[in-house]
Amino acid sequence: MRGVRGVVSANGFVWPLVLLTAVSAGFFAVGAFENRSWAFWYLAWNLFLAWLPLLFVFGLLRVIKSKGWTSWPGIALTLLWLGFLPNSFYMVSDFIHLQDYQRVNIVFDAVMFSSFVFTGILLGLTSLYLVHVELAKRLRAASAWAWVAAVLGLSSFAIYLGRDLRMNSWDILTNPAGILFDVSDPIVDPRAHALAFTTMLTFFVFLMSLYIVAWQLIRALKRR
Repeated sequence: MRGVRGVVSANGFVWPLVLLTAVSAGFFAVGAFENRSWAFWYLAWNLFLAWLPLLFVFGLLRVIKSKGWTSWPGIALTLLWLGFLPNSFYMVSDFIHLQDYQRVNIVFDAVMFSSFVFTGILLGLTSLYLVHVELAKRLRAASAWAWVAAVLGLSSFAIYLGRDLRMNSWDILTNPAGILFDVSDPIVDPRAHALAFTTMLTFFVFLMSLYIVAWQLIRALKRR
């Protein structure tokens, strides 16, 4: 019983994710050596960005216990988490780069990409789960799930901004006016931005279904 509880605790999530990160880095190193190329280096950078939301959540959990969620540090960490969370899920779209270069072994590259993407998704789902748990302590179940859906909806739209409009989380600070325009324009003229809604809906359905499965699996483990 203690082992199961350890798996679903905040600290219990860390070492498996570190292991997956190390495996992904190992795949990248082998691929770079075999191909004598640093192509796909951005996978490592994207995975670093995918770690940030989880680190922000660990800080948020400590702040919640000591100062409360509505304290300035709590609000700041929540906003940072929201701003960087899409990076964890954005990595799914990196698959489009698989054939950008002539490589020694495309199957190996596919496995390498899958390792990075899978790790990034797990990092994002883990941080979302930890926030969801805190929301469930304070809100009704339906309200907590509504917040989860809203977060994944925003993340899905952010993926569209990143993949199709080439924006990133840093633009929140460096180009807020551009983000405001890109966010408001599809709302004002939705027919001219069908791609935005298609991309957003696709990722939302995918991420929401993954999270529901993860949530139910964790609950099943807790009941054992």
